[in-house]
Amino acid sequence: MAFLNNLMDNDGNVVLQKFDGSTLPKPIFNYNYDEDCTKICFLDLETTGLNKNEDKIIELAIKIAAIDKGTGQLIGILDEYQSFHDPKEPIDEKISQINGITNDMVKDKEIDWNLVHSIIDKADIIVAHNAGFDRAFMDRYLPLSNKKVWACSVNEIDWLGRGFSSKAQEILCMWHGFHFESHRAMSDVDALINLVTHKSYKSNTPVKELIDNAYKPAYKIAANGSPYETKDALKARGYNWNNDERYWWNTFTLDEVEDEKRWLADRVYNGNFKGTVTELLITGKYKQ
Repeated sequence: MAFLNNLMDNDGNVVLQKFDGSTLPKPIFNYNYDEDCTKICFLDLETTGLNKNEDKIIELAIKIAAIDKGTGQLIGILDEYQSFHDPKEPIDEKISQINGITNDMVKDKEIDWNLVHSIIDKADIIVAHNAGFDRAFMDRYLPLSNKKVWACSVNEIDWLGRGFSSKAQEILCMWHGFHFESHRAMSDVDALINLVTHKSYKSNTPVKELIDNAYKPAYKIAANGSPYETKDALKARGYNWNNDERYWWNTFTLDEVEDEKRWLADRVYNGNFKGTVTELLITGKYKQ
């Protein structure tokens, strides 16, 4: 993290700046960016809970960013949208404590899904921090979501290789010298754009790494029949639970598959891998 030297004061302390998104480029709606850029829809949701099959969206924010394919630098903002959404049921008090969204704030509010469709349709990639969570909800609400390439800024950027021991967005942002109002959809979106295009990177920006990895083949490993007592190890390793078919799963690159099979054999299957490996369509990544 040598770039942190640029963020330190004379005493060697990193000075945290409050980031509110105001320094990002203002949207130039419907501007015709050329072919030398990748258009990324950065997306964040706030929901009534963590159940991807039953809980509901209460806030959505999206912002389309044009990223230079060669340098990974942020060129501009193409479009944006945010809205509350009334779930037609009380929001749990614990959820309100996390994101500050109350029943009064969402009352009678509705997301314009036709407008969301038209905006997301412009994007080459949809990016979220923990894409598996956000995609599960978006696939339920927006048919177009199923046809798009999704990428994850948790999994498709090698944060550890860049010197960071945590992938949590708030912590990564603080390590990059800024803090923000987390767990509000547009604030999270703006902070994520600022993080992956951060001015401290002159080359090899995190967003360029993410774009490159988004189009690599992915493989789904299903830990079928895993013993109940291994669930904590699987969860800690990043596996997701398929509640309908009752198995743990995760996605990997081709280079990672054999190592992961060996890990599962040793830690889950008592020496003999019994899961399944399936190559995914490029649009099937992070799909539940």
